[in-house]
Amino acid sequence: MHTNALKFRHELKYYITEADYMTIRSRLRNIAGPDPFADENGIYSIRSLYFETPGDKVLQEKLTGVRNREKFRIRIYNCDSSFIRLEKKLKISTATSKVSCLISREEADNILSGDIAWMKDADRELLRELYSKMKFQQLRPKTIVEYERECFIYKPGNVRVSIDSNIRTGITNTTKFFETFLPTAKTFGVPVIIMEIKYDNFLPSIIRAMVQLPNRRVTAFSKYASARMFG
Repeated sequence: MHTNALKFRHELKYYITEADYMTIRSRLRNIAGPDPFADENGIYSIRSLYFETPGDKVLQEKLTGVRNREKFRIRIYNCDSSFIRLEKKLKISTATSKVSCLISREEADNILSGDIAWMKDADRELLRELYSKMKFQQLRPKTIVEYERECFIYKPGNVRVSIDSNIRTGITNTTKFFETFLPTAKTFGVPVIIMEIKYDNFLPSIIRAMVQLPNRRVTAFSKYASARMFG
């Protein structure tokens, strides 16, 4: 897929405190809607399985700040294996884009077990691309990341403000990805909360004002990279 056919967005990330979170949450609830995956409290869980090469290409590109890079992952919400996404996230300079397709539980299980020959002729382009990179770059399932998210959607500017907490990594074999009670370990010794702001061409001034916090700087935090401390 050519990059000029993709829609790229801006993405800002910040470390925030529990007090920051409560302040921003109370502000945004007045003007922004919840994510459709959220429960009655506005929260939902995300579990992602990231792919990596034997030489840790994805991790090294992140750590060294390569401007143009990509990563593949399989993602589920609220441990629901009836809705599974295969995603490729791209970053070009400071802009990001995402390509995704739905896959079945059987297809996901086949990928996790190393049965990938069928992907060569799949009817979804992203599956064929992943097959090619699993074949020639030896891309393989590597690390599970799980966390809770509260997301606020503001339609003007197509803005999403996500607040992610309780970030953990799976400590079992990646074939256990769909287990409801997956053993995990926290990726940090102290609680970490990450606010992500995603928008198209502009960030509306009302949102900019609501997420403005003193002494908070943009970070290049990566959940995948933080999880790799465990292997």
